Amino acid sequence: MADRTPRSLDLRENAERVASWKPPSILPDPNPQDGYVFRWVSVAAGGRDQADNVTSQMNQGYEPVLAKDHPEIKARRPKNAEFSENILIGNSLLCKAPAEIIDQRARHYENWTRQQIESVDNNVFRENDPRAPLLAPERSSRVLRHR
Repeated sequence: MADRTPRSLDLRENAERVASWKPPSILPDPNPQDGYVFRWVSVAAGGRDQADNVTSQMNQGYEPVLAKDHPEIKARRPKNAEFSENILIGNSLLCKAPAEIIDQRARHYENWTRQQIESVDNNVFRENDPRAPLLAPERSSRVLRHR
């Protein structure tokens, strides 16, 4: 006998998918905030203080996030008096910076990288001779079958 279940019950939306397990993140993501980019900054590694790393990030526009501004992140209060009002998990401090500054920084390094590549290419191709090219042209091949 044929199956008489209505086709409307066979829709993809009706098939329930089992959510797959994934390991929890050690450093949780804060709730997004318009106009800001978040980053975890290392304050210590291997038992050594990394004040220069924190200072470098602050010079680039990052500032420590206050714990009261992000209650969704559950973290114990650090014993470190310097960051007692901030979110510190392990040796990582949650910081934020205006997205505009981070975009400017990214453009700066993209331009710097492009200039470096152009400089290297100019030095290499200055010595290029068409009779003995330094870089071989890209070659492609294809197979033709005759009938």
